[in-house]
Amino acid sequence: MRADCIADSAGGLTFDITAPQGTRPVWSAALVLRPRGDGAAHEELRLPLGPNGSGRLRAVLPSTVALPEGHWNVYADLGDGRDPQRLLPGDNDLRSLVDRRPLAGIGRLGVRIPYTTRSGSLALRSWLRGPHAEAADIVVDAGGTTVTGRLYGAVLGPGACAEARLRGGATEGYETAPVVTVPLTGDGCEFTFTLPYVPLAERWEGGDARWDLWLRAAEGAEPVRIARLLDDVPEKKAVFVHPALPVGCPAGQLRIGPYYTLDNDLTIRVTDDGPDGRDRTGC
Repeated sequence: MRADCIADSAGGLTFDITAPQGTRPVWSAALVLRPRGDGAAHEELRLPLGPNGSGRLRAVLPSTVALPEGHWNVYADLGDGRDPQRLLPGDNDLRSLVDRRPLAGIGRLGVRIPYTTRSGSLALRSWLRGPHAEAADIVVDAGGTTVTGRLYGAVLGPGACAEARLRGGATEGYETAPVVTVPLTGDGCEFTFTLPYVPLAERWEGGDARWDLWLRAAEGAEPVRIARLLDDVPEKKAVFVHPALPVGCPAGQLRIGPYYTLDNDLTIRVTDDGPDGRDRTGC
């Protein structure tokens, strides 16, 4: 069975399924969402699946239903006593997700993007964050990376800053993971900052160094991961590609540049400038 997906601007999804010939609507029929991983069947979300014209069934995932962050496989339970059947992707209408701009004061932002798995089945990628720092324009030059974005669920206050945190914890010479802090400029929910590359290069100790980008809305506020979620691209790493530029340091020449992780979080990669400096990791 195939399911067409229609997204709305609030973050809801409608699933229209082409049912097998002769299928009769049953009150217990449901669209079933199961998270990947062990014990997934015990954490499934069931949505009522009812008739929607001849040979069609419809289920709705409203924006008001919280779907935890992760990957969700999509099934149809026709209420006929058989196991739920994995759905195949049909036609998607995701136009409302492109340049989606929720109200800045939203307390918790939910994002759901349907996609096709490597095996050809239908799945959903879901994010649930609050507050959320949405990356928009990214400008890269020899001196660093400039990020412009929008903050949801909070407003900028005194002491607002962006942080680059070295992934992997403490390193030689540091009791805690190194953090490079830069000030934010902006007003209300709009922000801009420039992260210079020199402090990252000075802390390089070999191999691949990943600096994850966070935002603090004010002094003492909890940090918020900077990511790009508000569009129709489920995995941005291979789609939104930014250059890694050469930067000199005492140990030699490095290449430094931003990229999106598989979770669409924004990170800076620092590596040597050798012939094998390409990113082959899955993070």
